[in-house]
Amino acid sequence: MHHPISYFQAVVLGLVQGVAEPFPISSLGHAVILPKLFGWNIHQNDKFFLTFLVATHFATAIVLFLFFWQDWKRIISGLFRSIAQREIRGTDERLAWLLVVGTIPAGILGLLFEHALRKAFASPGLAAAFLTVNGVLLLAFERLRKRAPRPGDYLGDTDARLSELTWRQAVAVGTSQAAALVPGISRSGVTMGGGLLVGLSNEDAARYAFLLATPIIGAAALLKLPDLFGADARNVRGPALVGALCAAATTYLAVKFLLRFFETNRLTPFGIYCIAAGLICTVIFAFS
Repeated sequence: MHHPISYFQAVVLGLVQGVAEPFPISSLGHAVILPKLFGWNIHQNDKFFLTFLVATHFATAIVLFLFFWQDWKRIISGLFRSIAQREIRGTDERLAWLLVVGTIPAGILGLLFEHALRKAFASPGLAAAFLTVNGVLLLAFERLRKRAPRPGDYLGDTDARLSELTWRQAVAVGTSQAAALVPGISRSGVTMGGGLLVGLSNEDAARYAFLLATPIIGAAALLKLPDLFGADARNVRGPALVGALCAAATTYLAVKFLLRFFETNRLTPFGIYCIAAGLICTVIFAFS
């Protein structure tokens, strides 16, 4: 059986997806850039590749959900409790509704514009250029953040701090996720940046970004999951499963690392990486 994506390619792309989705460096941008950089005959708009990406994104969403399972239990319980009571009383109830109002705009924008934006910005050269833009944004977020990091920012009840966001701030930060529809712009990066601009610490902004990303990534993958079981996907199901398992492993490790990293560190190293990688790839693609 011929596989349009080899198992080796599936391992590489799956491992990168699991790191690049939570890291603020754009998983979609790397998915467009790497095949061109390695000389693989894979294009972002190839139907089999989109099916492969569905599997890796679904794995990432599952891991994010399980990683924050204790948080999600309280959030989901709070949501149903507030619906039953017809009012918002506690921290978990308010955080649940903040995530709802933050998720809806990005979800609507994704449904309306995902296909058009992917088609318009699918070239590796544009993805590299937007990766550079992503790096500039990360540095700008750190410079324009509402308050400087303080010792012990990560201590205490994170969910309680997140629940203090206003409804307008939640909508603004959540809507910023839609920027990730453009390959090269990071979902977690712009969401963390939005969190910094409204006064969150790096660690709180990262946690909020992961909570916001989970339903968006999960829902988008679920909508397209039937494609993975259609006749057209029979040659890619094996590599997709391998890629999904690799993405799951690196997603877990990446989230665990980042939550610890952002206790005392900033977005700056990721901004520098994106600018350097984007510029280097832009030059390579210009002369290839």
